[in-house]
Amino acid sequence: MDKYGLIGYPLGHSFSISYFNEKFSNEGLDAVYENYEIPAIENLIEVIATNHELKGLNVTIPYKEKILPYLDSITPEAQAIGAVNVVKILRKGNKIQLKGYNSDVIGFTQSIEPLLDKQHRKALILGTGGASKAVNYGLKSLGIETLFVSRTKSEQAIEYGELTPDIMSEYKVIVNCTPCGMFPKTDDCPNIPYEEIGEGHLLYDLLYNPDQTLFMRKGQEHGATVKNGLEMLLLQAFASWKFWNE
Repeated sequence: MDKYGLIGYPLGHSFSISYFNEKFSNEGLDAVYENYEIPAIENLIEVIATNHELKGLNVTIPYKEKILPYLDSITPEAQAIGAVNVVKILRKGNKIQLKGYNSDVIGFTQSIEPLLDKQHRKALILGTGGASKAVNYGLKSLGIETLFVSRTKSEQAIEYGELTPDIMSEYKVIVNCTPCGMFPKTDDCPNIPYEEIGEGHLLYDLLYNPDQTLFMRKGQEHGATVKNGLEMLLLQAFASWKFWNE
């Protein structure tokens, strides 16, 4: 039986395990998908060594960047993003090769593109983790200028406190790449000036649990178009399966 799985820590509610096991069942595939909750990236070696049928992995927080040194090859796209969330495991005799891909950018761009309009020329990216890098790459590939927003100021990012009415007016796309507002802390949301949001804004939340986050709800109350990350996850899953089987 072929095995696939997800590595991360902690792993609570996982979309992937239910999606793939349902897919395998529906399509009569002799395969199983399992969660591998590992407290350190070093445990990856043990997971691969003790699961000889393992053909592929998805990678989630906090290992999308930490996994890079363990890979034998990385696609140019994943290299440019600096984060990997899909790993193909190739076994030839006693030799094991790991190839890294990034499906975040595929899922995100395909999901957000139909919502983009001519006023959506600039985007604020909330957060600076692995997913935000893929979002940045995807937005730029769609011709959109980006600006990172973080709790701490850096060369790459401004602070939330620096979001002026002018910036909010200019940057009509806002993408939440932080865990802020995720179940069970559903009464939380990124600290942006929601009163500056209007009908021309598009608020996209990578979170999908709950269906409508407080970030989305506040945007909708001010007339913005909003979307959660569920479709992105589905598109990522399609891409993962394609990578594993190409």
